[in-house]
This record gives sequence, structure tokens and C-alpha cells, in this order.
Amino acid sequence: MRTGILAVAMLLLGCAVAFAEQPAQKRVVATIDPDGVQRVQMTGGEYYFDPNVVVVKVNVPVELEVKKAGGMAPHDIVLKAPEAGINFAESLGSEFKVIRFTPTKVGSYPFECTKRFLFFESHKARGMRGVLDVTP
Repeated sequence: MRTGILAVAMLLLGCAVAFAEQPAQKRVVATIDPDGVQRVQMTGGEYYFDPNVVVVKVNVPVELEVKKAGGMAPHDIVLKAPEAGINFAESLGSEFKVIRFTPTKVGSYPFECTKRFLFFESHKARGMRGVLDVTP
């Protein structure tokens, strides 16, 4: 009996999360600091990245500072575009972690959280994704 109640509760929770609104787009344009580095801070939380659109300049070093907003679920940030000088996969923790790269090619490059819990949708499918726009 207890197992059946737990199964129904998990199913209802999964449905509620699946039908929740996707987060709005939050865009940030990196500015170049006096030392010539573009710096952006980002937080990953319960199925969102804030900001989820990051705009940087090509051929200018980037320091992306990322951390987890809290909660129990594990999160990461993954962007695989080695042809553009961008290739990282980092777990998110409670402290900011600095990811350094220099984008070498103009374009839009998607990033995401690759985690998923049991039989539920992936974090990416639930809205934990974004885009790195590299501009001239």
C-alpha cells in the first residue's frame, strides 16, 4: 500500500513539473574588462540557467563563472564546440567555478545540463539549456 501511494505521488510530481512554464529568456552581453577578458556570471538551478543567452566577442578570452543555485538535484553545464575553441563539461557546485576559453569562430553554440533523474525528463528537456552567441 505504501509503495502504491509513493508511486502515485511521484507520478503527480513528475506531471506537475512537466507542465510547468519554461523560464523566460534572460540575455546578457559580456563587456570586456580592462585586462582584456570578458567575464560573465551564471547560476544553474532547478531546471534553468540565469542568464540563458550569453553574448561574447570572437577571439577575446572569456571567463564564465558558474555555480549551482541550491537544491538537492545535481547539475552541470556542457558545451561541446571544439571547432570554435569552446569545449567544456563542468559539474556545478555551491561556489563559483571559472571556465576559461577563447571563442575562435562566430556562431550560436548551445549549452545544457546533461543530468536526469531516473525515468523523468532530462534537465535539458525541462528547460535547463541556453545559447552562447559569439559575435564579430
